[in-house]
Amino acid sequence: MSHPIAFRRWHAASVLSLTALTLATGCVHSTSSSSNPTIAKDYLLYIGTNVAGEQDNTIFLYRVSPTTGAFTRVSALRGGASPTYLTLAPNRRFLYAVSETQTFKGAAGGGVSAFAVDQKSGDLKLLNQQPSNGASPCYISLDRTNKMVLVANYTGGNVSNYPVNADGQLGTPTTDQQIGRGPHKNQNASHAHCLLPDPTNKFAFAVNLGTDQVYSYRLDPAAGKLTRQPEPAFVAKPGAGPRHLTFHPNGKRAYLINELNSSITALDYDATTGHFKELQTLSALPASYTGENSCADIHVAPNGLFLYASNRGHNSIAVFAIDSNNGTLVPIQDVDTQGKTPRNFTLDPSGRLLLVANQNSNNVVSYRVDPQSGLLTPTGQSTEVPSPMFLQVVPDFTR
Repeated sequence: MSHPIAFRRWHAASVLSLTALTLATGCVHSTSSSSNPTIAKDYLLYIGTNVAGEQDNTIFLYRVSPTTGAFTRVSALRGGASPTYLTLAPNRRFLYAVSETQTFKGAAGGGVSAFAVDQKSGDLKLLNQQPSNGASPCYISLDRTNKMVLVANYTGGNVSNYPVNADGQLGTPTTDQQIGRGPHKNQNASHAHCLLPDPTNKFAFAVNLGTDQVYSYRLDPAAGKLTRQPEPAFVAKPGAGPRHLTFHPNGKRAYLINELNSSITALDYDATTGHFKELQTLSALPASYTGENSCADIHVAPNGLFLYASNRGHNSIAVFAIDSNNGTLVPIQDVDTQGKTPRNFTLDPSGRLLLVANQNSNNVVSYRVDPQSGLLTPTGQSTEVPSPMFLQVVPDFTR
């Protein structure tokens, strides 16, 4: 791309109209340092990588300035082989990581590690490890009671759930195999790519790139069980390759990013049945782009007004305004990620910084977020990290 920021199908009148609407409806959440003084302090950031050595430093700990977007390395930690996806317990005492590998401790499949977090330094101490029961685990999350860890195994085409003991250790997993394929060349088999709970914690959803389906599971943390419902929660267009799902803060909408056809689907969510209804599907790319691309990550801004999605190939973050009435999307900006293959990105606790991990250019960069317009501006700050794959901000853990 020839310039860092490109607007598409957007003009100043639209920005003013959107700003007026959100102010009138009271939807803009104030995140100023005067109303929340903690956001002015540096916070910690764990970075998972695709570094393969079990004894290598594979998780990196950084300090991030919410004021400037600058990164300062704190330490490099042994996080196991290829800890590409991480999740942090809300009490910040435990961190969980997948090992996105084909073999783990001499057996076929990947692994999952539990770590205790040092409350002063942020350093990690390994508690225990379990097999993922499927090759290439690529997503990990916690249910909302913190009693179950949920894992999606990409190559294995299945999902596993783990009871969490009081000391943070992982119990023996239970696994559900998903079967099927799609018309795209990358859909030769089931490829589970995401597993996460809904806002009510009654259901968990497994997004499967290989079968073009989102599977619905009844979630029972007390019993440590996931029970798949007979019908899928949603069926994407053939060959779409759904990858990740994210919920709107209101719990009534969700957004699905489709890797293979570079699209985003806005969904209406029925929390009673655990199913979705399509509202809209649109491209994650500007109309002028004709090159190769695959979508990766997706997040809603904390204030619920904007959606962000990453493109690999176009190497951009696509920005969308969310219609407050019906949840549909309007594309407003494309921003160059200043690197190659933005596999993951995240918004900081204040919602005023967006951090991007560029896997194939070995760098992490930051952008300022305008909370009124949703638009991104590069901070000029970046740091070198080997094969960065996931960014885990530590809320309220400042240094």
